[in-house]
This record gives sequence, structure tokens and C-alpha cells, in this order.
Amino acid sequence: MAKQVYDNRELSWLKFNERVLEEAQDNNTPLLERLLFQSIFGSNLDEFFRVRVGSIYDQSLVNDEDKDNKSKMRPSEQLSAIFARVRELMPLKDKSYSVILKELELNGIFHRSMKSLNKAELEFLDAYFSYEIKPFLNAFIIDKRHPFPFLVNQSIYAVTKLSSKSGLLIGIIGCSEKFQRVIFLPSAEGVINFVLVEDVILHFADKAFTGYKIEEKALIRVTRNADIDVDESFDRELDFRENMSELIKKRKRLCPVRLQLSRQLSEAVLNELLSRLELSHKQVFTEKAPLDFSFVSSVLDKAKDKKELFFVKLEPQASPMIKENVPMIDQIDEKDLFLSYPYESIKPFIRLLNEAAADDSVVSIKMTLYRVAKNSKIIKALCQAAENGKDVLVLVELRARFDEENNIGWSKLLEESGCRVIYGPQRLKVHSKLCLITRKIDRDVKYTVQVGTGNYNEKTAELYTDLCLMTSNKEIAEDACEVFRTLQIGELVEDTKNLLVAPRCLQNKVLEMMDNEISIAKAGGEGYVGAKLNSLTDKAIIDKIIECSQAGVKVELVIRGISCLVAGVKNVTENVTIRSIVGRYLEHARIYIFGTGVRKKVYISSADYMTRNTTRRVEVAAPVLDEDIKARVLYIFDTQMKDNVKARVMQSDGRYKRAERGDIAIDAQTRFFAESYANAPKPEPEKAPEPEQKKGLFARIKAFFTRKKQ
Repeated sequence: MAKQVYDNRELSWLKFNERVLEEAQDNNTPLLERLLFQSIFGSNLDEFFRVRVGSIYDQSLVNDEDKDNKSKMRPSEQLSAIFARVRELMPLKDKSYSVILKELELNGIFHRSMKSLNKAELEFLDAYFSYEIKPFLNAFIIDKRHPFPFLVNQSIYAVTKLSSKSGLLIGIIGCSEKFQRVIFLPSAEGVINFVLVEDVILHFADKAFTGYKIEEKALIRVTRNADIDVDESFDRELDFRENMSELIKKRKRLCPVRLQLSRQLSEAVLNELLSRLELSHKQVFTEKAPLDFSFVSSVLDKAKDKKELFFVKLEPQASPMIKENVPMIDQIDEKDLFLSYPYESIKPFIRLLNEAAADDSVVSIKMTLYRVAKNSKIIKALCQAAENGKDVLVLVELRARFDEENNIGWSKLLEESGCRVIYGPQRLKVHSKLCLITRKIDRDVKYTVQVGTGNYNEKTAELYTDLCLMTSNKEIAEDACEVFRTLQIGELVEDTKNLLVAPRCLQNKVLEMMDNEISIAKAGGEGYVGAKLNSLTDKAIIDKIIECSQAGVKVELVIRGISCLVAGVKNVTENVTIRSIVGRYLEHARIYIFGTGVRKKVYISSADYMTRNTTRRVEVAAPVLDEDIKARVLYIFDTQMKDNVKARVMQSDGRYKRAERGDIAIDAQTRFFAESYANAPKPEPEKAPEPEQKKGLFARIKAFFTRKKQ
């Protein structure tokens, strides 16, 4: 059964990233947006190597007999399979960029190779190199007397083989330090010509090694492991925040896991590099497209006036549920409120925090923070609340990968403003999105609770699809109080009434609700399980889904990324459907659904069905109790299940195939945005101007048309 219904986590993720690359190849997507998808494919792969490949590499060194519990592959076998699959993807990436380049040229945007430049352009770059690059170059010679330099993670270097009578002599030049990555050439109006600085440095490499003849040269880029076990590495002499700062420095010097080349190098040079970097030939990837696509943002900014090459700009709309002239807490006391990002604006939630900060009846605000925006309005509201005398408790997750430095800074700012800052329990990240506002009104204590599926981040709320529930439900509030109580004393929630709270009471309750559907199906009823997730890797849940399918329970899953379960396998998962949507916005919301008709239970959550979420993090799932909101969440899920534009459907062999177009094209994201515009509250009509004002208005209109005729 293992080979039929279980897929390896890492290989499944590579399938997801291939779907991202397909968006770069989709002619229905505007050209510069396709270029952006090409960039996202590259940055995704960088992080994959740094985190996942790095982690598996460490496992292979510690215990290579420890097999993956689904695919039964040893760490070394997983690494070999990953390297082989990535090697298959690189030509697809190169071809995709080549096609995009040709179409960019038709629209006046040229990524120039050094060979394509005319005499005047070469002279311009020669002067540019002499004045803007050469004075700041770091060039090294590597031989028996000169040590090999430390190659910075994801930085680009020019490597040269220099003529020498005494043996192999290698020259290395840093291309990423202090230099502007994109160099725009003088061009006619409306035309964009650019080169990358690493190509210029490689072209003029002989100017850095005068006295030597360059026999071969190429660009290289090293990706280093970024996987650090925070708790294992904890220094007892440092507090947690200082310890995280030290670990960030350590991460930058971890071992390499990948070497990218812009062209083939001779065996002697390549073997020397591999020996110095302690890499194998399996970890080397030769690519024709740029080694790093982070330059794309500069090109997009330069081409911002070519609006026809971008998506039509869409703005998050005001929610029809929310009244602008009524305090948020009063509205939530009357009825649960709901927001769907990016279709609806995050502003009402920020307004809730700002109003709470100024409300005399508010005693405390408690909140969990994982990732926040650069100039966070949410942080500002919390600081203002503390300065206004509120008791503000903020759990800042310092272990949010690659946001550690930002969060360390935010934790200091919050403390300086008078907030109480705490950190997550040992070995458990706090990934929940939970806010609790407590009010004292006479002798009564009242609560307002917000539970979300995504970060408290205004920027990503315009890019990621997420859900936000605001309620004054007393039982949900009691559970939220228990979450914060246990976080403050380093304990875990052991039981709840309404919320599902990992790691002790989320996975088990999900399994219980699936068991209930199995019992109903076996008794001849209609069993149903649905979920919208980023990833599915939790084997206990996967095995329960298999059990559901075999009992006749219908299972519908919308999974953007990893799925270690293969759908549609006869007699095993034939009642399971898995769809993946990759589109303009990053699908990020999590929805759990159990049952049919009046017994249907619906939750929104911060947790995927991944072992790390269900057993190694503090996560929260909230029931949707308001019937109107429940219908809205179910509509979101059902529409995504019908998407036939951006959806891919998993086949019984684990591959994905684009959903078949019906008579009506259904693009869920486009539909949701259209509906948000249609449903947004309309501004009140302006009052009619006074007669004398009318006269002035008509005079201005008449003058305008008179000028137009002239």
C-alpha cells in the first residue's frame, strides 16, 4: 500500500513548485506577472534547499536508517531522489525563462547578454566597471598558499581558472557585495535594456587578475543549510532573545547543500570546488537562466508604467458586515463578524485594536504574533494600548523562520512601550493567530475574541487568502483565556469546549470527528469530510482519511502544496478528491468541515494537517457558529472545489492535471474579488450643491468643453 497511497513529503513539495513554474508558462497570465512567478519558483527552491534539504542532510549524518514513516525512504535515499528531480526541473526553468525573454523583447524589455551588446554599450559598461565596480571588488586567488574563502549563502561569485605553471590556480570574485544587481543601459524612451552585475564582472574578470590569462570562467552560487534546532543549541548563559541572536549568526555559516553553475567547468576546477565545499557531484546544478531571480523586483519597478503587462490592480474592499459608524466591539457583541482576505480589507480588525486601546472599559489585550508587517499598524496599536495603561500581553514567536531578527526587534519595541512579552514553550512554536480583549463593565467581565488563519500582517493580508473571525461567544472566550493562561506559565491546554488547540486537543478531536463520519457511513448514512489546507503530512490523519474512504465517506480536499496522500487509488482512496489551486494570490486559509446538512461542523484554523502543526506547535481552530458566516465559509470551499481555471486535480498516480474546463470558466479568486467589489457598501451620495455652487460647477464644465473645442 505504501507505494500506492503515500507520497514522499519532499517530492510532493517539488510537484507544488512545478505548479508555480506552470504559472510562469501560462499565456493567460500577464507577462510581467509570469516573470514574477518565475522568480517565486526560484526563491521557493532556495528555501527548500536551505530548510528541508538541510534538515534531511543532517538526519543522514545522524541516523541514515531512520526511514520516513510514509514513503519508507532513508534520508540518503530522499536526498538522491530530490537531487534527481530538481535536475529534471532545471531545463523546464531555463526553457520557461527563455520563452518569457522572447515575449519581453516584443514589449520593449531586453535582458541583454554580454555577447549581444554593441560597441557603445560595451564602452558604457567598461566605464561603469572601472568606476562603480572595480574599486570595491573582492578578488581571491586559491592555491596551496592561499586559503579558500568563505562563500556567503546565496551570493554569486565569478570563478576563473588562471594560467599557471605550478598547478591549478583558481580565482574567485564576489559579485553580490555592495553592487547594484541590475544595470540599466541607456535606451530609447519606452525601451528597457538591462544586464546583471554578475555578468559584467564575469566579462571583465581579467581586469581583476592582471598578469594572468583566464582559461575558463563561470558564475557559481552556494546554498547553505539553515536548519538549526533552537532548543538543542540553547546557551543556558544567555536569555532566549540573546540566544536567538547568536543562532542567527551561526546559521549564516552552516554547511553548503547545493552548488549552482552558470556553465560547465573543467573536471579539475569543479572537483577542487566540491572538495573545498564538501559537496558531491549530485549537488551540482548547471543552469542557463540566472542563478538568482531576486533581480526581478527591480525590473518590475522599472516597467511599472507598462500596466498592460501586469494584473489589473485590485484593492481589498470594505466588508458589508461591518458598519463604519459603530464601534467594532459593539458590533461583535451583537453578531459574529468575518473577514476574507485579500478580498476584504484587514482595516476593521486594526480598527478593533485601536478602539480597544482607547476604550476605558478595556482592561487587557492578549495576542500571539508570528510574522508582522515592516511598519506594523498592529504593533503600533498594541504599544498605544500599553501606553494608555492597558495590560498588554504579547507572545512573540522568536523562532518564526527567517523572521527571527524582525521579531527580536519587535519584542524590544513592545517591551519599551510597556507590553509584557513572552515566548513560546520549549520545543513548541506558537503558530496560532489568537487575540483576546477583556473588558470590565460595572461588575461584568466581557470578552472579544479574534481567531485567524493567517498572520497579523497588513502586507500579506493583500497577497494571501486568509480568514478572520471575531466573536464575543462566551465559551470560545473561556477557551481563549485558557490558551493564554497556559502560555504564560509554560503549560499546554489539556481540554477545551469549543476551540481545538494543538498539540493536546486538535489532532485527537479531528480524528474523533472523522470517526463519527465513518460510523455514520457504515450505518448507511452520508459521511463527509472536507478540508482546505496548505499541506497534508500527518500520518495519523492520512490513515484516518484512508479509513474514511474505505468506509464510503466522501472526502474533498483543497491542498495548495504538499500532500503525502495519493487520491483516487482503487479500493483505498477512491472516495478522496484532492485539488490544488495556484493562482494570483497565495492560498493560505485553513478550513475543516465534518458532516452534512444540519449536523455539519465548520472550523477555521491556523493549522495544516501536518505533524509539525498538530503535535509540535500551539495552534488554534475555531468553530464557525454563526449560520451566515458558516454559509459563507462553505461557499468559499465549494467554489474552490469547482475551480476549473487555476485548479489542478491529483490523479491516482500522484501527478496533477489541470481541471477540465466546463461550459463556464470558474476562477475562484477572480470570482471572490468580483463579489467583494459588488458587495462593498456604497458611499452615500453627495448632497446637491446650493444654486450658486451649481452655477459655478456648470460654468467650469462649460469652460472645459470650450477649451476642448479650441
